[in-house]
Amino acid sequence: MPSAQLPRVVFAMDPVHLPLLFPAPLLARLQRTAEIDPALVVRDFADPAVASALAGTDVLITGWGCPHLDAGTLTAAPRLRTVLHAAGSVRSLVGEALWTRGVAVSSAVTGNAVPVAEYTLAMILLAGKDAFAHRERYRRTHTHPTFDETAATGNVGRRIGVIGASRVGRSLLRLLRPYDFEVLLHDPYVDHAEAAGLGARLLSLEDLLQRSDIVSLHAPDIPATRHMLDRDRLALIRDGGVLINTSRGNLVDHAALTDELVSGRLHAILDVTEPEPLPADSPLYRLPNVFLTPHIAGSLGNELERLGRIVVEELERVANGLPLAHEVRHADLARVA
Repeated sequence: MPSAQLPRVVFAMDPVHLPLLFPAPLLARLQRTAEIDPALVVRDFADPAVASALAGTDVLITGWGCPHLDAGTLTAAPRLRTVLHAAGSVRSLVGEALWTRGVAVSSAVTGNAVPVAEYTLAMILLAGKDAFAHRERYRRTHTHPTFDETAATGNVGRRIGVIGASRVGRSLLRLLRPYDFEVLLHDPYVDHAEAAGLGARLLSLEDLLQRSDIVSLHAPDIPATRHMLDRDRLALIRDGGVLINTSRGNLVDHAALTDELVSGRLHAILDVTEPEPLPADSPLYRLPNVFLTPHIAGSLGNELERLGRIVVEELERVANGLPLAHEVRHADLARVA
């Protein structure tokens, strides 16, 4: 394609992420596909210093730290026709003005689902082995567990309840297939045949909570899912059950969860909380039945390159007049992250 026909592209994000999202070989591939100045990274669409570049922009490559895309963005970038987001959800990024004008939006959320599913699988396997409790006991006693202390340990036949056949949920379901688990699924948009195809048995939320040994949350953070695991539903999880949350803290009533965890009835593996981070005096930092991590399940470090690669592949489609492979549609935002 002649240089004059290449789309004009501008980065809009916190520049600290650029080197990991687009390492040198990937950046070179991007530069072969578009007219782009890698040194120009927009943090403010109203900044006079970037006005000339934005005026000729066809495509924005956005990421964490990007300003909100609203009517002011359209004023600054009147030629804008595509937004390629090198991160996950675009719900809070893209304003109504862009949807109304028909700007195409793509997200690398599929790539971000991979490490979240991997993290969750690792935690399921460790929880099934009761690894966290055995670690705590080993710290105290400095001795190996007795036969009786390991009688309930193991991953054979564990019932894993997956809440949400989201991208992460589906990635996790694929990863669970080789293991000797019974997999249960709750998702209001999935029928029994589709659930079976995903390797799971479809249940109501209440039935899933009652029957699962380990419950993993992968539902979107939308008004309908706020505190979907409230006090009554948390009480349905069997004594000694494990809750894993790598989605959003908002899905769980954290006051009710804290009560359950302080009592010792449940165990939890939490990569997200409400609020985030938790206050310094939260008991969840100290409880032996809680494994708390600082929102690390998603793409970090060298995993960011996967997101950049998805964006470059989308840009190549744009440059060749092909449809986006990871397009986000406005109508879908009512039920996806």
